[in-house]
Amino acid sequence: MLKLKQAGRFWEQFPDSRGSLGIAISEAVEVAVKDPRTRYCLGSVLNHVMLHQTIIGLEAIEQFKMAEDYPDIVIGCTGGGSNFAGIAFPFIGAGLRGGPKPRILAVEPAACPSLTKGKFAYDYGDTAKLTPLVKMHTLGSTFMPPAFHTGGLRYHGMAPMVSHALDLGLIEATHIQQLELFAAGLQFAKAEGIIPAPEACHAVCAAMKEAERCKQTGESKTILFNLCGHGHFDMQAYTDFLAGKLQDYEYPEAEVAMALSGLPNLGNV
Repeated sequence: MLKLKQAGRFWEQFPDSRGSLGIAISEAVEVAVKDPRTRYCLGSVLNHVMLHQTIIGLEAIEQFKMAEDYPDIVIGCTGGGSNFAGIAFPFIGAGLRGGPKPRILAVEPAACPSLTKGKFAYDYGDTAKLTPLVKMHTLGSTFMPPAFHTGGLRYHGMAPMVSHALDLGLIEATHIQQLELFAAGLQFAKAEGIIPAPEACHAVCAAMKEAERCKQTGESKTILFNLCGHGHFDMQAYTDFLAGKLQDYEYPEAEVAMALSGLPNLGNV
């Protein structure tokens, strides 16, 4: 029988932590194991979830047909990977089948930079190491996001398919600091009347940067980004930003190395 580790009891080691998706997955697995009537299916990073999400990109392609246009740049925020895959994979697939090949940009937080600072290696999908090993860009399953990071996307790894796409050079990856992304979210809300979720602000901010770059170079490009959620449940984060309580955080290389030192020694490359 699977030994339960009570993954959620981590406050003694990290008293100021707000938790992580890795811990939430561990707790969900434990609940399922304790109750024979309960089944738990992991989401976000797994292939079936991302393939279900591709309805987003498929519909976007149909909408572009109606507009008689096609994106030059496709942007999505990345935490576990399903939202990004949902908007990006249909366009990648179309390009691999001989169609146009837009630039595909994955945007993650500087505080949880699995794609831009993580290692492409086999790792556990959760903190308590209850899940199977998967090969992904990872900061290590022991990674703990900083307590003051409120910009969403708090996961140590990236979906294997998204990681593989980056490894093949099919996509690009960048990271953004949270003060910049909240400022972009406020500007977007004032212009569009929609308050974006902190996660979605990563894509908003990157899209605004690309638009500004086009303005400076005089290029005309069609930019598609996925506004994947509203911020109605994240108003405290916006309040903290306006009150000057938030701060930027670049995840230190030394802490990345420490977290990665605990990777299982199984075919890591």
